[in-house]
Amino acid sequence: MRVALLTEGGYPFARGESVLWCDRLVRGLGGHEFELYALSRSPRQEQAGWCDLPQNVRHVRTAPLWGEPPVHVPCADGTAARGITGRRERRRFAECFAELAAAICTPAADGDEPDRADRTGPTAAERFAAGLHGLADLARDHGGLPDAIRSELAVRVLESACRAPGALRAAHAAQVSDLLAVVDRLERALRPLSLDWLDEGPGSAGLGDADLCHAVGGGPAALAGLLATRAYGTPLLITEYGVRLREHYLASTPLPAQAGGVGPGGAAPGVRPADARQPVRALLASFQGRLAHEAYARAQLITPGNTHARRWQERCGARRERLRTVYPGMDAEPFTEVGEAVMDVPAGGSDGDTPGCGGRSRPTLLWVGRVEPAKDLVALLHAFSEVRHALPGARLRIVSTGLGTAPDAAAYAAHLRALAAHLFPDEAADTRSVGENPVVFEEIGGPAAPTLADAYAGGTVAVLSSVVEGFPVSLVEAMFCARATVSTDVGAVCEVIGGTGLVVPPRNPRALADACLALLRDPARRTRLGAAARARALELFTVEQNVEAFRGIYLELMSRSTRAPAALDVDGAPVPFAQPAESHVPGRWASTARPPAALASATASPRPAGLRSPAHARAAQPATVHGPSWARHAASGTPAVGVRPGQEDPA
Repeated sequence: MRVALLTEGGYPFARGESVLWCDRLVRGLGGHEFELYALSRSPRQEQAGWCDLPQNVRHVRTAPLWGEPPVHVPCADGTAARGITGRRERRRFAECFAELAAAICTPAADGDEPDRADRTGPTAAERFAAGLHGLADLARDHGGLPDAIRSELAVRVLESACRAPGALRAAHAAQVSDLLAVVDRLERALRPLSLDWLDEGPGSAGLGDADLCHAVGGGPAALAGLLATRAYGTPLLITEYGVRLREHYLASTPLPAQAGGVGPGGAAPGVRPADARQPVRALLASFQGRLAHEAYARAQLITPGNTHARRWQERCGARRERLRTVYPGMDAEPFTEVGEAVMDVPAGGSDGDTPGCGGRSRPTLLWVGRVEPAKDLVALLHAFSEVRHALPGARLRIVSTGLGTAPDAAAYAAHLRALAAHLFPDEAADTRSVGENPVVFEEIGGPAAPTLADAYAGGTVAVLSSVVEGFPVSLVEAMFCARATVSTDVGAVCEVIGGTGLVVPPRNPRALADACLALLRDPARRTRLGAAARARALELFTVEQNVEAFRGIYLELMSRSTRAPAALDVDGAPVPFAQPAESHVPGRWASTARPPAALASATASPRPAGLRSPAHARAAQPATVHGPSWARHAASGTPAVGVRPGQEDPA
């Protein structure tokens, strides 16, 4: 089948979240053809280029969510863009934007089904959907919305909605600068409405000819899928390993001093100073919630990465029967050698025995991850202080995989080093030895930890001390390496370890120290927990189980699809058996499949508006790479799949 993969800030760019997951999914489902529609978040991400693309990627289209608004694209009928300039168009825009703004400014009702208490008129969710799709139609008819959304008219409409009775309390206090900041962020988030990604027809390389839209996230990436579902009935699948609304809250609301204000993995864009005011945060959070509710309502299936994300999605309006948890797949191969290096623990083993580390070694606590305030390494250092009092020979390795995206991440890392030097002065075994600090700061790729597997091989117990966490990747890596773990009860931690490790409350250094001491003093218990953890990780969190889950989901969605018939006769009636069975095989295997000659005139006849293109009419096209779609600029020629713009075809 032909799958349109919609991403934001990730694949196919070399930098960003979910890049590895998307690449493994596309490569694992080699029998399907993929089309990539990617939204970039920063110029830095675009400058990093693309990762190598597999051969089953037909084409790529990209568009930025940063910088100045794009130029107008041609209208849906192919005429030159006129923009929202006429009196009629401005009135229509004001009506649609007023519906959207009114929904954003309306407080969400409590309960599983928001806005159901007031049935005297349309609910806020219905008004949001009407405004959103009305703006999409306006953009398609007149060549884009950026200028209109940034106009004085939009600011006045939003101001009226903020001042209306019953609006959000924070919205009443919005000043002109706040309104300008909100419309600027709305323009960026709504840019997918102005893209020309809905092209339809044989060889069009657009969403109108895709069999399935798979959106990675329920934010702007899902907007194009919503339009395709509304226009052509294309099934929409949404995969979220970090709920966008939750990430927005974490990125926009400062946490306590130790926790910082950064979402897990930096998945949400950073917050600018203009967005720090309460009215701006409240309005943007309401927009994210309304957008998520609309995306969940239109999607045929939603696949959260864990139960923690699933609860957030249900709170945002997702129906339980459309939710199916699919754990993210991780590559277990690099950790196989470490995980299988099991050492027999002698009866009555002592404190320092570390299975898989080549015999007796110093008891070592290991922390691996990105250094940022949300990881609460300050609490870990204080907990290790108590561990050192009980086990003077213990040491702590803090292995960094990079700095977080918080503005103060570098300062936080420097503060940790200063705190470690204060709590643990360099100690020497005797008067002739050089003193050393029991806390060691390392980086992946350095001499002590060339790879992640090497880092975990040198640890006795893996520790996670976060106060904010989504899916704990470092815990799964430690489980692949058969290491016992101590972690704080945040995010999906309990769901991931499933009883194969110790869990303590966050921000509790004493409880963290007690749990670490319990494992450091009991080698047999560590061995049992490590073996159980590895078995659980290999069963639930591998790439293979993730790919097979989506293979079945794709086929299930296609079997339940209610899309338009593939072939119609001259009167617009379906033609039975017009599409041979072999045409359902991926295009490169059945590129010669054609309908009977007698049906040529029927399939070439005009089709009613909104019906999808015949699947058998898709000729095998070489992969093409498109630049920003609003400029309708395609790369010259037809470069091979996986070749970045500017590179020559290796063939």
